[in-house]
Amino acid sequence: MIPASGIIISPATTRIGWVGVGIMGCSMVTHLLNAGYQCTVYNRTPSKCLPVQAKGAVVASSPHAVAAASDVVFVIVGFPSDVRNVVLGTEGILKGLKAGGVLVDCTTSTPSLAQEIYTTGQAQGVSTVDAPVSGGDVGARNAALSFMVGGDKQVVDGLHPLWTLMGKNMRYMGGPGKGQHTKMVNQILIANTMMGVCEGLMYAEKAGLDLTETINAVGAGAAGSFSINNLGPRMVARDFAPGFYVEHFLKDLGIALDEARRMDLAVPGMAAAYQMYVALKAQGGGRLGTQALLLALERLNGKEGVERLNGKEGEAGKGK
Repeated sequence: MIPASGIIISPATTRIGWVGVGIMGCSMVTHLLNAGYQCTVYNRTPSKCLPVQAKGAVVASSPHAVAAASDVVFVIVGFPSDVRNVVLGTEGILKGLKAGGVLVDCTTSTPSLAQEIYTTGQAQGVSTVDAPVSGGDVGARNAALSFMVGGDKQVVDGLHPLWTLMGKNMRYMGGPGKGQHTKMVNQILIANTMMGVCEGLMYAEKAGLDLTETINAVGAGAAGSFSINNLGPRMVARDFAPGFYVEHFLKDLGIALDEARRMDLAVPGMAAAYQMYVALKAQGGGRLGTQALLLALERLNGKEGVERLNGKEGEAGKGK
C-alpha cells in the first residue's frame, strides 16, 4: 500500500518483496527479515536466495510473482537493462504489483529510466521511487547505507520505517530521477578518490613507509575518506574480493559520463579514472572489487600486481 494513503508501514501490515539478492541485497533484506517483515524474494541465480530463505523468506519464481505477493517491492540488480527487464518486462514487477503498491529501485541506473518507470507506475496507480545506495558491502551488512532518493516526497517519507532498518542516512533529493543524479555525484567523487588512494599508497611504498601506519595517519586527517580507511587496508592485504564489482562501477561511470556529456560538462578526472578501470577490466579484473584499481596502476608502473605491498608475496584476492 502507498504509505501516503494512511497505511502504516509495519511487519503486521506490510508485505515486502525483494528482487536481487546479491552482495548488497542479501544483507539489506536480512535486516527486514530480522525486524519481522514477511519477505518474498527472487534472484536470477536461485541459489543466492538460500541464505535469506533460511531466515524465513519465501522464494518466488519471477519478479511478477514477487510483486503479486507484496505491498512494497525493492529492486537492486546490476545494470539498467536488468532493471528494465525485472520492472517493465512481460514478467516484471509492474505487471504484478497492485494499485496502491510501491516500487523502490535501489539499483544505480539512469535518471531517464527512473522517470520512465515513474510515469508507467503512475498510469497503473503504483508509486515508484529511485533510491540508489552508497556504503558498499560493509554499509549493507551494518545497516549503515546512505540512500539518495527521488520520487514523490509523501511516499518517500512514508517509507521511513524501512529506510531506518537498512541505513543511517536517507536524503530526499527531489522528483523522479533525482536520486540517480545524486548517485552520479557520489560515483564521480569515489572515482577520483580511488585514484588518489592508489597513487598515495604506491608513493608510500616507494618511500619505504609502513602502509598500515600511513593509512592510520592520513585517514584521521583532512585526507580521510571511506576509500582510504576501508578499502586501503584491503589493498595492503591484497584482498581484491568484491564489495562492489569493477564491472558495475564501470557501468555507473559510463552513465555519469553520458549525463555529463548531455549537460556539456567537462569531467577530466572521472574520465581518467574510467579509462583506468577499463584497463583493469581488460586485464581480467571485471569481477574484482573496485579497490583492485591498484593493480592497473601498478602495471602502469611496471609492477605485475601479484606481490604484496611492502614486498610480501601473495596473489591478488588470496583468501577470499
